[in-house]
Amino acid sequence: MDDYIVSKVWPQDKSTMARVDALLEREGIQRDGNLDYTCAIQDDDLNVIATGSCFGNTLRCLAVDSRYQGEGLMNKLITHLVDVQYQRGNIHLFVYTKVSSAKFFCDLGFREIARVDGMLVFLENCPDGFSSYLRGLATTRRDGTAGAVIMNANPFTLGHRHLVEVAAAAVDTLHLFVVSEDASLVPFSVRKKLVCEGVADLDNVVVHESGPYIISSATFPSYFLKDDAAVNEGHAKLDIAVFCRIAAELGITHRFVGEEPTSQVTGVYNRVMLEELPRAGVEVTVVPRLEVDGAVVSASTVRRALQEGDLDTVRALTPESTYRYFASDEAAPVIERIRAAGNVVHY
Repeated sequence: MDDYIVSKVWPQDKSTMARVDALLEREGIQRDGNLDYTCAIQDDDLNVIATGSCFGNTLRCLAVDSRYQGEGLMNKLITHLVDVQYQRGNIHLFVYTKVSSAKFFCDLGFREIARVDGMLVFLENCPDGFSSYLRGLATTRRDGTAGAVIMNANPFTLGHRHLVEVAAAAVDTLHLFVVSEDASLVPFSVRKKLVCEGVADLDNVVVHESGPYIISSATFPSYFLKDDAAVNEGHAKLDIAVFCRIAAELGITHRFVGEEPTSQVTGVYNRVMLEELPRAGVEVTVVPRLEVDGAVVSASTVRRALQEGDLDTVRALTPESTYRYFASDEAAPVIERIRAAGNVVHY
């Protein structure tokens, strides 16, 4: 094993990347379309005999040629990738792997979070990460029926408010999760602030941060990146499997989602949800979108109005607290970011 060297594979190295793809295919793995680092171990004839990749704080697309398994190459790959991640400042790491490989990672100290049977297992290297997150959620559990809404709120609109009102009226406690991933034009700190202010009058709504466990670049990168439908579906199934553990902790039996006629990713997610959640005892309710003047209210429309300096439209489509923020000097850096973005419509 000591004779083998782990080397970075540059995206423009089409020949080596083709060998990486060939190995992954032989091992029954599809290479993610959105990776930010790939490495490989090659034999003397430059055949790729082991490979692994990163995206954000996750390790992915790990494979060792079946002829070389048992020689410690996977351990060598993991050590290399973890070093790369630590150099990036990523300490809390996640890994996707085939079900058959899960025990190997558990032996390395990773803990299983969730699995999609027959497809993949999702693990983290923090021994008390997800369990600590669940314990924190458990402190907010209340008697009676419980429901959940998950939203990015980029930014919080009257449409989001409508969804929350409908959901909150149907259950005793509504757990509202705000996507923590800072990959949106409106930063997470602002999105959470606007959500909290926008639902402050609803006594049975509890606002949570989603952390890295719900619709994050770890669990569901397709939400933020354009992947094909098959990848979207796999990511959606994983994210929903994680949510099922959260639902069990909070006694959630209802999940409410907004109707989504335009976003490809959210459409796939909603379809998978309708298939998977009832099996876990969670009823899914799709709430029709709120309309104003015959058009559905969307965060995309609000972002476009902000980009164009149209505060009248912002005022018409958002709660007073959201409008007040964007009309203030405090919002200037966020508005500048939106104006510089070019395309502000979520695909």
